[in-house]
Amino acid sequence: MNMKLYKISFALFLGLGTLVSCNDKLDLVNPNQQTSSTFGFNANDLEESVVAAYNHIRMEGSYARVGYTIDVCRGDEAWNSSQVWYLPFDDLDAPVTSDITWWPWREWYYTINVCNFAISRCGDDDSQLSEQMRRIKGQVLFLRGLAYYNLAGYYQNPPLITDYNSYSTLDGLYGANSTYDKVLDQVEKDFKEAMELLPSRDEGGEWSGGRATCGAAAGYYARTLMQRHKYSEALTVLKDVINKKYGTYKLMANYGDNFRQGPEYENNAESLFEVQFLDYGSQGTDDEWTPVNTSPNATQGSAIESNYAPGRFGGWADISASPWLYQLFKKERTTHGTLDPRLYWTIGTYEPDWEGFEYGNVAYGETMTPTDTIVTNNTNGGLPIAKFTNFRTGLYNKVVTGLHDGINLRLMRYSDVLLRAAECENEVNGPTQQAIDWINQVRERAGLADLKLVDFPTADKLFEQIANVERPKEFGCEFGRGFDLIRWGFFYSADRLQQLKEHGTFRRSLHHAKDPVKYSDIANDPELKCSYDTYVQGHEFLPIVQTLTNKNPNLKGNSANESTDNSVYFKQNGWTVHPVVDLSK
Repeated sequence: MNMKLYKISFALFLGLGTLVSCNDKLDLVNPNQQTSSTFGFNANDLEESVVAAYNHIRMEGSYARVGYTIDVCRGDEAWNSSQVWYLPFDDLDAPVTSDITWWPWREWYYTINVCNFAISRCGDDDSQLSEQMRRIKGQVLFLRGLAYYNLAGYYQNPPLITDYNSYSTLDGLYGANSTYDKVLDQVEKDFKEAMELLPSRDEGGEWSGGRATCGAAAGYYARTLMQRHKYSEALTVLKDVINKKYGTYKLMANYGDNFRQGPEYENNAESLFEVQFLDYGSQGTDDEWTPVNTSPNATQGSAIESNYAPGRFGGWADISASPWLYQLFKKERTTHGTLDPRLYWTIGTYEPDWEGFEYGNVAYGETMTPTDTIVTNNTNGGLPIAKFTNFRTGLYNKVVTGLHDGINLRLMRYSDVLLRAAECENEVNGPTQQAIDWINQVRERAGLADLKLVDFPTADKLFEQIANVERPKEFGCEFGRGFDLIRWGFFYSADRLQQLKEHGTFRRSLHHAKDPVKYSDIANDPELKCSYDTYVQGHEFLPIVQTLTNKNPNLKGNSANESTDNSVYFKQNGWTVHPVVDLSK
């Protein structure tokens, strides 16, 4: 009897054990259907968040097309040759009903959301983090800083959302506008903390290829400081970058190596940070224009080439280089009497100097001739932009439009560090030999004669050289010129605005695209137009569109919505606009 009871008891025990076991299995989490309450509690999960954050910076509204090209277009180095797609940004009068105006907003808040989530899982005490967790937190802090840097530079006063828990309520989700200063305060904070958490490119080794490092964070920290004229603080950081505190950087011997694809060129010694795109021939076929697309066969390239490439080669022919930029290159030859090699990689024109140079006088493998003028747009003309395209490389003879450009966008290069350091030195100490030496490092790479301190007796004159000669020739048709024009206050001074009009005048014609143009001739020449003639006060920023304000009752417009003058803010901070200086005297 006792034996029978034992067997019954043992059977019940096994049965209960089986039930418990079944319950345990029922409680298992499906790894393909995780939520924010089950995901992100270990480093492996958070590494996936980091990848997601990087992915968002290479979408349509961030850097893959619109988010990059809008700033190129609002600068004085380029114009909208299609006269359609980017026209409101070129003319600086975008309406509040514009659709594509809010695409950068969309992409950057997607990025911020992912970053906020990952940061919430990292804790507040950085000293307790493992090396892997330090790198995770440093990267998402950098990317959040980058997102708000772009949002402030485009939209002026976007909502500042840094607490992931705030998404749990509508009030938290529908954030009210912050101020320009508060947003940039947070950007500075994020970049500064990222500088302390991330390894340098030297320490990171293979891991650092394509990732944010302390050098990238330091470079962007200095940029952010300069947006609000904190030149002394920025100079300290830039000197540290030059002195290799945040890794070893140097100018590539060949300027063109910054604008080619392939592992031998991308993430090179000059690059502080760049957006990663898959090389031609290794991409998928599906264009992912929005963050909600999740195709396993995504192209993972950019559409910058599609924007720039001439219609003759299948491009959309949206953006052309300004005649001012072309003529600027033509004014000064190298010490060997040849054209500045940066012109070759910036603007796609035929020049006798290019015979035997690099790939020669070619356009997508087609030989260019002195009489065969290639214009960007088949209707409106324009000088083709070669930068970040395969115009010169001969990789293919026809552009497949869409997100197929495999060239990484170098967002910050060491040459920018040198020229910014020179600008800060000039602002803090006036023209000095040190400032001249930093500029000359960049000029020497291009083969140009050294500048001499004696020729720059005032800070105003050296600033003019940096702002309207050195920077346009080094960074022509790259992202960032619009940000510079805002921080320099060029929209708040009559003589500077007039200068922008001179720079922004172009000819809508299939002929004489390279010829010099004068703003004063517009009244009598119907082919001429100037982007800045239609500038409306406050529209140096993009308006916050009605699509957003209608959905968010806490969100108001900015200076572009109200067409208000931002010179008051500029002057209240004690900032001054450098007067225009004639460099020929």
